[in-house]
Amino acid sequence: MLQTGDNDDADGAATPTPGRKRRRHRLLIFLAVLALLAGSGLVAGGYYFDSVPTPTDLKLPESTTVYYADGRTPMAKLGAENRTIVPYDQMNDSAKQAIVAAEDRTFWTNKGVDFKGVLRAAWANVTGGQRQGASTLTQQYARVAADLRGVTYSRKLREAVIAWKLDDKYSKEEILGFYLNTVPFGRGAYGIEAAAQTFFGKTVRRDAPPQQQLTQAEAMVLCAMVKQPEADPADPEGSPGYDPRRNATAKQNSIDRWNYIRDGMVKLGYLTSEQAANLAYPDTVRPIDPNAGRSGLDRPTGLVVNHVLSELRQTEPFRGQPDEVIRDGGYKIVTTIDKRVQDAAEAAADIRRDTAPEAVRGQPKNWQAALVAVEPGTGRVLGYYGGDKGSGADYAGWYSDENGQARGFGQHPPGSSFKVYDLAAAVENKISVKQRFDSPDTKEFPESGRTKGSPAGPIRNAEHAPCQPNCALWEATVASLNVTYFELTEKLGTAKVIDMAKRAGVESMWETVKGNPQPQRVDLRDKPADEVAGRFSTEVGIGQYGISVQDHANGMATFAAGGKRAEAHFVRSVTKGDEKVWGEQLKQTDLGLDQEAINQLDWTLRRVRAAKLDNDWDSAGKTGTWQAGQSTTQNVHTWMVGWTGALASAVWLGTTDGKPLRTKDGSYEVYGSTGPGPIWRQFMEKATAALKLDPDKYRFQDPAFPDDAPETTAPAPPPATSSPTRSVPPTPSPTPSRPSPSPSDRPTSLPTVSPSLTPLPTLSPSKTRRPR
Repeated sequence: MLQTGDNDDADGAATPTPGRKRRRHRLLIFLAVLALLAGSGLVAGGYYFDSVPTPTDLKLPESTTVYYADGRTPMAKLGAENRTIVPYDQMNDSAKQAIVAAEDRTFWTNKGVDFKGVLRAAWANVTGGQRQGASTLTQQYARVAADLRGVTYSRKLREAVIAWKLDDKYSKEEILGFYLNTVPFGRGAYGIEAAAQTFFGKTVRRDAPPQQQLTQAEAMVLCAMVKQPEADPADPEGSPGYDPRRNATAKQNSIDRWNYIRDGMVKLGYLTSEQAANLAYPDTVRPIDPNAGRSGLDRPTGLVVNHVLSELRQTEPFRGQPDEVIRDGGYKIVTTIDKRVQDAAEAAADIRRDTAPEAVRGQPKNWQAALVAVEPGTGRVLGYYGGDKGSGADYAGWYSDENGQARGFGQHPPGSSFKVYDLAAAVENKISVKQRFDSPDTKEFPESGRTKGSPAGPIRNAEHAPCQPNCALWEATVASLNVTYFELTEKLGTAKVIDMAKRAGVESMWETVKGNPQPQRVDLRDKPADEVAGRFSTEVGIGQYGISVQDHANGMATFAAGGKRAEAHFVRSVTKGDEKVWGEQLKQTDLGLDQEAINQLDWTLRRVRAAKLDNDWDSAGKTGTWQAGQSTTQNVHTWMVGWTGALASAVWLGTTDGKPLRTKDGSYEVYGSTGPGPIWRQFMEKATAALKLDPDKYRFQDPAFPDDAPETTAPAPPPATSSPTRSVPPTPSPTPSRPSPSPSDRPTSLPTVSPSLTPLPTLSPSKTRRPR
C-alpha cells in the first residue's frame, strides 16, 4: 500500500547543507527542475494544469451498505474498500486536530505546497534517489486522489501542481474533509469513519451519543497509522507500521507516534499541558479480524445480497452498469428482509442448528432445506434461506450474476404441493370443492396416454382414502389423491393449470427435454399459457415439473392476499445521502378469483392436518413429495407450502446430491408432512409471533355452501387437451400406510436429476432474467 504519511519533518523544515555544498545542491536542484520542465515541454506542463483531478472530478469509492427492512440493522457491506464518507461539519474535532498535529502543523497557514520538498523530490528524480514522501496534507490528499483515479504518480511536481490548484479552489476546511474521508488507515479502512468503526467500533459523527464518539486519544492512535497504514510486505516483522495489534514493534511505534502527536496538540493549542499529562494511551484497539473483509456475505443472507444485486441490475439507475457502480457507490440499500422473520427462517430451515425441529436435526450431511417467506399483497420477501452461506449453492431460487449467467439451484419438482394451483383453477372455473370425482386406486386416462398398455401405465393413488371410490374434491385434496387431480387437470386443460400457477407467481417451470440430462427452464412470463402448455404433459397437475421455492412462496402469498398477486422482490429502497436513487414500485394484479372461490380454497386447505398451527392463527397449506426414480419407498423432494392472512411461505427439503432422503437411522420414511412440515410449522409460529400481529384481523371466511349441501359428481372428462402426451416411468402400486400425521402426499415418480453447485443449465426459451 502507498504510504501517505509525511516522510519529511512534519513542520516542513529541510536540514541545512553547509557552505559551498549547499549552494551547489541548490543550483543542481534548480537545473533539475528546469530540465524536467524543459524536457516535458510547455504542452506537458499545460496538460498537468488542465487535467489534474480536483475533488469534484474524483469519484471516491465508498462502501455500499445493505440493510434489513428496518433501515438500521446492517446485513452486509459491499465494495473493495471500507469507506464511509462523513461531511466535515458532521465530524467531531478529535480527528481534525490529531491529523494536523501528526502530519502538517502548518496546515492552516501554508499555501498547500512544500516547495522545498518539491525541489528535493525533483533532485531525487534526476539523480535516481529514493522517492520522496508527501509533505503538506494538501499534497498528501493530491497524491492519494491521483492514485484513486488510476493515475500513476511519478513526480513530486505533479503532486505540487494538484495541491496548488486545490488550495486555490477550496477552503482549508474542505480540503481537510477531503483528506479525512480519503486517506488509508490500514485493515482496508479508508477514511476516518471507517477507521473509527474498524479499530474502535465508534463513529466520528458529532450527533452520535458521546460514549459512541471517537475520543481525542483514540483519534491520535488512528492518525499515527497514516504514516504507514500497512506492514512492509518485504519485512512485515521488522517494519510492521503503527497498528498496535500487529506485534510488539508496531505497538511501540504507535505509542511513540502517539506521544509525538500529543506534543503537537499542545504546541498547536488543542490541548493544555495539564490535559496532555492526563491523557492516557488507549489499549482498546480491536484485534485484527482476518474475516472482516467478508462483510457478512458468508452468512445465509449473503444469498439475499446476490438477489439484491441481480434485482438492481434490472433497474433504470443501474442497468448496463458494472457492479462496481453499486458496490463502491456509497449507497444505502434497504431490503425487504425482516430481521425477525429471517431469524425464524434460519432457526427452522438451517437443519445443522440446534434450533431446527427435532425431526430434521442431526440428519445426514446431504440433507438440505430451503425456505422463502413472502408478505401477502406486497410481494416483499421477508425471509430467505437457500443455504448456509452466500458463496454456496442457492437451493431456494436463482438469480443472474453480473455476467448475465444464471446462478443457484432453486428448482425442484413440487409434487402434490402443486395441486394448490389445480384447486385454484378449479374454483375459478366454478368447480366446487364439494363436487365428487371417480377416484379409484388406479385409473386409465387414454387421452393423456396413461393406459395399461402404455409405457407409463395408468395413474395410481399412493394411498387409500375413506371416501373412495367416489370422493369430493376437498376430500381428494386432503388425501392428495393423484387419480382425482389427474382427472381434474384433464378436465381443466393443462393450459389453465399452468396459467393459474403463472398468474399466482410461478414465473419459471423446468421441462424435461429428451436427450438433455438437465431440465430446461421455461419462462412462463414471456408467452401465453396456451403456447407453453405444449411443453408439458397432464402430469403438470401432480407436480412433475420443477419450480423454485421462491416462486412457490409467492404463489402462496397471492392466495393469502385473496387472489391479489404482487411481484416478489428484495429491494425496498436505494439512497445516497439525502438522494433517493430507487424505490420499490408496489403493484397488484387481481387473479379474478371471487370471494367464494377464495373461501373454498382456504376452507379446503386448512383441513390438511400438516398445515395446522398451534398458535390460534387460521392457516392453510399443502404437502408434497416426489419419489426417486421408480422407487415406491424412497423420496428425493419433499415440500410444505401454505399461508396465514399475514404471511406465506414455502419449504423444500431434499438432498444436495440428488440421492433419496434417508434418515440417520436408515429409514426412507420421509414425506412432506414429516420433513418440511415441522420446519414450516415452527417457522410460521415463530415468525407470526415475532411480527406481533393480531390473528383475529386475518381470519378466513367460510364458504357460502352449507355443511350439509349435496355433493355433485363430476361429469366425464372433455376431449383431449392440446398438450401432447409425455412418457413418464410407470407409477408404482400403492404402498402400506406410513406413520404420518397427515394423509399421503406422494404423486407419481420421475427420474431424479442431481443438483449441481455450478451455474444453472442453459435457460430456455428466453434469456436469463432474475425472478421478481
